[in-house]
Parts: sequence; structure tokens; C-alpha cells
Amino acid sequence: MRIEWETVESGPAAAERTVLLFPGGMCGAGSYAEVMAQPSVAGYRLVAATLPGHCGTTPPEDFRTENYAQIAAELAHELRADVVVGFSMGAMVAYEMAVSGVFTGPLVLLGVSLSSPDEPAFFRAIVHLTSVMGTLPISALKQGAASMVKKAKVPPERQAELKADFARNTSRDLRKALQAYLDWLRRDDDPARRLCDTDLPVWVVHAEKGDGGLTSHERSRLQACPNVRLVTIPGHVFFLPNDVPHLIADLIVDAVNQLPSGRAAAPEGT
Repeated sequence: MRIEWETVESGPAAAERTVLLFPGGMCGAGSYAEVMAQPSVAGYRLVAATLPGHCGTTPPEDFRTENYAQIAAELAHELRADVVVGFSMGAMVAYEMAVSGVFTGPLVLLGVSLSSPDEPAFFRAIVHLTSVMGTLPISALKQGAASMVKKAKVPPERQAELKADFARNTSRDLRKALQAYLDWLRRDDDPARRLCDTDLPVWVVHAEKGDGGLTSHERSRLQACPNVRLVTIPGHVFFLPNDVPHLIADLIVDAVNQLPSGRAAAPEGT
């Protein structure tokens, strides 16, 4: 089945560099509007793409992360993307693209979780409950996530737009997506080591509070990795692309600057 991606684009269509941005779960492509508005990235072509099955978009036939990575790599190849940025579940997809070898360019991973302990216990409990209670817990999760938008450091009209994105999610599709996400987090394959072994330039970004974190093993492993830069944003931040867009834009510039001249990151044949 061909995926019809919902995208938002900014910058020159003929720009030398293209950056592909994946939002978090339940979020739409428009959630990167604040990043796209930053002057430091005005010369790049930025394309944000809603994860299929989120925000009311057509779901994939297979919600497993490995499948998401494959279809995302196909989009990256089509766009000739040089850099991939992902937030939360979008970062999960970007991570899997890299470790599976279907994307070979710089990555900026925002609020990424690499294992179950990186996610809050209440979130894991809600997803577990869907196995016995169906979509009812997902409805509660949607309402809770929408209420968190009031903490985003954006004007009221933007808060309304972000809330509207949460409302577009269908509980049935979201249940499947989150169950697959939790399955991915429960794997035991030393994800930090796998990321290090890619030898790709990677920025792993978390706030001090609010957007999850890393286990001590993951953090120490990544700190020792020469191709990975850990970035900690001070304070309590939940919506990284909306609350600190200038910092995210600066990291995108850093990632682009790691590219050799004239090199596209998406390999042929993906």
C-alpha cells in the first residue's frame, strides 16, 4: 500500500539541503511551525511529515517500528533528505532508520526514548490497559495530552491548533501505534550501543524535566560515543519543537554542517 504522507514544507524548493522532520505521536506536521520560522534555517528546505496513523491520517498496514522506518526511508529518498529530525515517537522512527541502515545521514533525536524505563510509568500503564480495556484508556490519554498543550510556550491560537491535532487522532489507530511502540521499547538489544555503532553524527536532546529521559547505562554509553552529542535543555520542557524552536534550529544547522559538500544522505534504492 502506498503511503500518502501529510506534509508541511518551508524554505526554498531548490535549496541545497533538505531536512525531514517527524513529529511526535499524536502530533501533526504543523507542530514544527515554530522551528520552520527560525531565521537560522530559512535557507534549507524543511519538510515535516505526520506519522501515518496519527492525527487522523491513513494508518499503515503494519504499525511496527521497523515498518515505519522503511516507509520513512522511502520518503527520505523521494525528498533527497540530507538530515532527519524526530521528536518522541518520530525520534524512534529516525533512530530505527539509522540503525537498520536505510538512512545514513545526520540525526537530531528530540526527547527520544530507547527503552521502557525512559517513558513515564503512567504512560506505560495506560498502554498496557488497552490490552484489556480496548480504546478507553487511549481516549483518556488523548484528553490528558491535549490538556498539556496549555503549558506550551506558544500563543493561544497555536495552542488551539495543537489541541485540534490531538483531537484528530482515532483511538483505534492510536491504540495499535502505541502498543507497537511499547513493544519496540521492551526489546533488549542495547539500543545506545546500536546508535553508537552507526558512526553517524547524532544529537540526542532532552530537557532536564518533562520529556522523558535515558537510563544511566544509555547515558554513559552515549557519552562515550564519539559520534553522539548529548544535549540537555535547562528547565521543564514538554513540547521541544514548540517551546525551544531556536535551539532545535541551531542543532539542525549543526547537523547540516556535518554533511560533505554535494552529498545526499538517503541511500539509493531505499
